[in-house]
Amino acid sequence: MTTKVIYFLVNGKEEAAEFTSDDDVEDVRETFRAAAEAGPADILKLYNTRKNLVNISPKLPENTPTSRYRLEVVAADCSFLSLHIFTDKNGLLGPPSGTVDITAIDQRLSALEKKVYIDNGEMPDSLYDLKTKVDHFKEKLENVAHLSWLGLSKDLSIGMSQPFWHKKSSPRKMEAHHRRVYERFMKFTKVHVSDEVRLELRKQSFDNWQWDDPEMLILLRQMYIDLNLISKLNIDINVLHEWLYEVYRNYNVVPFHNFKHCFMVAQMMYGLTWLIDLPSKLDTLEIFTLLTSAICHDLDHPGYNNAYQINAKTELALRYNDISPLENHHCAVAFDILKKDKWNITKDFTRDQFKRFRDGMIRCILATDMAKHNEILNSFKTIIPHFDFNDKEHKSVLMMVLMKVSDISNEARPLSVAMPWLDCLLTEFFNQLMMILIKVADISNEARPIAVAEPWLECLLQEFFNQSDLEKLEGLPVAPFMDREKVSKSSSQIGFIKFVLLPLFETVGKLFPQLEGAIIEPVRDALAYYTEMQRALEEEKAKKDSLSESVEGDKNGLLPAKANNIEDKEQAIKQSINHLEEKEQTNKQSFLGNNLSLTHNNSSNLRHGSLCKLTSKNSIEIDKSTS
Repeated sequence: MTTKVIYFLVNGKEEAAEFTSDDDVEDVRETFRAAAEAGPADILKLYNTRKNLVNISPKLPENTPTSRYRLEVVAADCSFLSLHIFTDKNGLLGPPSGTVDITAIDQRLSALEKKVYIDNGEMPDSLYDLKTKVDHFKEKLENVAHLSWLGLSKDLSIGMSQPFWHKKSSPRKMEAHHRRVYERFMKFTKVHVSDEVRLELRKQSFDNWQWDDPEMLILLRQMYIDLNLISKLNIDINVLHEWLYEVYRNYNVVPFHNFKHCFMVAQMMYGLTWLIDLPSKLDTLEIFTLLTSAICHDLDHPGYNNAYQINAKTELALRYNDISPLENHHCAVAFDILKKDKWNITKDFTRDQFKRFRDGMIRCILATDMAKHNEILNSFKTIIPHFDFNDKEHKSVLMMVLMKVSDISNEARPLSVAMPWLDCLLTEFFNQLMMILIKVADISNEARPIAVAEPWLECLLQEFFNQSDLEKLEGLPVAPFMDREKVSKSSSQIGFIKFVLLPLFETVGKLFPQLEGAIIEPVRDALAYYTEMQRALEEEKAKKDSLSESVEGDKNGLLPAKANNIEDKEQAIKQSINHLEEKEQTNKQSFLGNNLSLTHNNSSNLRHGSLCKLTSKNSIEIDKSTS
């Protein structure tokens, strides 16, 4: 274990801190926080000798006593601030040397104001002045002006934090949580997003785990701003704020198909938009449709996929006649939100604009049903050799594919920009293009770095396990890839990547070669990673099985006196290889939908997310039923 010493100045004092290679970002930040005697909500900034900001992280460059960093507390949180308050002659506000919470002062002044007003019918000027000063000071402390000049930014060099999944909260707690998110989001709307963050937001490697919900809402707003959708489509920015929050509120607290997943699909779509220069190929309304579809594509997802809905004969399955019940529901919720003026970001659209938007969004969201995966991919393959951006049917297929890529590839998200609309005769082609784009964004987890993608696999597996546990209790069919007693992270990912992700991504790569390094190579790297993991697991299992058989055979006198250990190992390895080959063939058939048909309409249980990963919180399935 290596160590390094960081020298710095804080409050005029020279300090030194020693860190080990095992320290994480929170350890480093807490050390600096303690040195500055800062509260848990205070904002710290570190400057180098050139007076430039430096990220506080384990990657902090080592320095010397002659090149000390400067540590400052640049903003304090009001709720942690204490003030020295002088008393009046009655000692009303506490002893002169005491510390008083600002909120407590405000409450006591309000009570005093009410009592004086009741007794005297008017408020003395001295009390009014005191209350005004407290209100002004409190507002100054609580506003986000300090964030405006600091810039809304993150330490983008650090690794991911832990997955956020927790048990569902009570309705009262959820309401309080939503209220806090709304208040912070509204404050952040006055904050400038730094250029560094805006550029990072366009990358397939964007790490969502560093951002909380109010910040992600601001980043979604920034996508609409940077794509010029607000100005070109005359969208009221305040209505956009309210709409984003209402969308957030309609995502459930489930392990995978939650608001963070919605953000990552939108971010992948947004990133693809810049990567393949969609603004030069699609018009503003088409780009708006792609981004908005990505944000809304899993609204009110219950955490149980289409196969469960159909087998359990749920209300959704009955309402939509077993045809993509979840995807139809996501669309319905999205347009139900838009019915109210305060959330209607399309209220200034012409009738024709809204019709094109509605038709496109329905197509894109329905395209995320993994049961339609092969159909959409095959349609796209047939038009690749003669693809024409002036053909609306071609564009429509492409948009569906891009939606799919965004949805199942947490490492390579959004495609929010699209090419100019042509004649009404080409509308169908364009619609298929939109569905392709949505498809790409929806299943792009494996195009992201392992450190970003693996927590999503954990989340997905957790959601799968929750569903399979319930299916067992209700006596319903259980998909093997969702059974916590049978599933393995590596084997599920190998099948998903080989038979779903790579064929889709490589096909899109033929039209957009720039995707090769950005999202296709990371997917191949992920395949190699999980293949090696599976090989190690199989070897370990073979050793255990061989040892168990040897012990049992020896007990029964079935082994020769001088068994050759090397030959035993070779035989075990051969058996392991044969087993892997058989399993690969089985996985291929399963992922292609031949063996996982749990419902009469052949809904694939391999959902985009499931396709994304398999671990304790994520799982693999291709059926957008879990979409």
